[in-house]
Amino acid sequence: MFGGSLFVLGLLVTWITPVWLLSVGVGLGVAALGALYGVVWLCSRRLAEVASTSVREGILLPIFYLAMFLSVFAMLGIFLAPDIPYRSLLHAVTRISAVGSREMNFEVPPTTRDFELQQLQPRLAELTYFALDTDQPLTIATTVASNLPGQTLNVRVMPGSEFVWRKPFNEKKEAVPQAELAQWFVTNVGTTPARLRVRTTTDIEFPEVRVVPSAALALVALVALYLVVRMIMPKMAAIAQTTSKESMSQPLFYLALGLGSLGLLAFIYIPYNTFGEDIKMLKDSGLIWIMVWAILVAVWSASVSVSEEVEGRTALTVLSKPVRRRQFIFGKFLGVLGPVVVLFILLGFLFLVTVSYKVVYDFREVAKSEPAWQLCYLEMIQIVPGLVLAFFETVVLAAISVAISTRLPMLANLIVCSSIYVLGHLVPMLVNSSVGKFEIVRFAGQFIATVLPVLDHFNIQAAVAAGAVVPMSYLGVALLYCVLYSSIAMLLGLAMFEDRDLA
Repeated sequence: MFGGSLFVLGLLVTWITPVWLLSVGVGLGVAALGALYGVVWLCSRRLAEVASTSVREGILLPIFYLAMFLSVFAMLGIFLAPDIPYRSLLHAVTRISAVGSREMNFEVPPTTRDFELQQLQPRLAELTYFALDTDQPLTIATTVASNLPGQTLNVRVMPGSEFVWRKPFNEKKEAVPQAELAQWFVTNVGTTPARLRVRTTTDIEFPEVRVVPSAALALVALVALYLVVRMIMPKMAAIAQTTSKESMSQPLFYLALGLGSLGLLAFIYIPYNTFGEDIKMLKDSGLIWIMVWAILVAVWSASVSVSEEVEGRTALTVLSKPVRRRQFIFGKFLGVLGPVVVLFILLGFLFLVTVSYKVVYDFREVAKSEPAWQLCYLEMIQIVPGLVLAFFETVVLAAISVAISTRLPMLANLIVCSSIYVLGHLVPMLVNSSVGKFEIVRFAGQFIATVLPVLDHFNIQAAVAAGAVVPMSYLGVALLYCVLYSSIAMLLGLAMFEDRDLA
């Protein structure tokens, strides 16, 4: 029983470590926000009060609660899971700005033995690549390529033949002390000075810790964007804040949050019968599950906040004040996105945790040895692009729903948005199937592809589940498509709302 307990604790540390790293990043972001708030409070009490009110009354409150929970977990994780290599991980965070590629040229004196390259001494634990190039035969004794600590390996470098060394993938990181430096001793038996060029590439010992500054910057950017929108567009921000509060007070929002959480937890234990590939099914199911609930909340919120307010003459009361119709529509759109953002952040974080835990759960189910925590981190971080693209798709459908709500009631809005969701994912298939067919069939396929959004651009669940790397360029193009189509939908909704009689 005691051995089994140790095994469970080992698995706990394995999947908790990536979550702890993410929590450290969020805690760093909270500390940065606290420092910025202190500076603002010293400079302008009124601006500090506006920022405090924004956190208490807007969508930032549940996000702030999650951030505080993760900050506390980051501090307590050291004591709850003492086996986490937190010292090495935190040390690697401080070394992020110190690594990279470097090239140096040296002149080795003639008839010299053991000429030390003192200007070039990278850390052995961080060195991943180096190349040596010379114009004369040289013998170089280096501590880098040696398999024995404290020993050197002689390397013969000839002119025109570059010597290249790459760090083996299976090298144990704990085998080399963090502070130990690489050394080179050059021997030149020639009668003339020799030129030696050394190119090195270093990386932090644990590249996974780059999630720490990324999470901190993401939190700070989200809060800064929210405050900037509120200060630059106060009328639209007021409408958006009211709409978000109304949407998040609806039972549907809590139902989506509760059922979404239960579904993500249940996906861990559902037997997919995939012969060791259950993690892929979990990632695919989780992404679709979160997106469907977010789309449902967005469409419902748009119908309640726009269609019902127009039918109930509430919109007329708002527009009787110095608020223009475009401010009303765009404010409603931002307000509809409020609960969507909260859902994606809360359910997205829970999804990351379940993916990390699923790795060790599957290993234990098939009686394998405990996996490395880096594998849990890799599986966890690979789903972030999928979450981002799912959010982009939800934004497009939310814009369409707001535009439709200016003319149609809730039931019609749900039907139209559901049809657009289905056809938007079938657009590539419709276009390909129309090639070589009758002219009317080809025209219908091209027309649907032109008018409806190609939602399949955001559908990379299969690639994410398979562990494929999603390039940042693809995310940038998807963001541009999301912004353009959402803008078109909002302009269409504004055109339909401008000439509508609200009286």
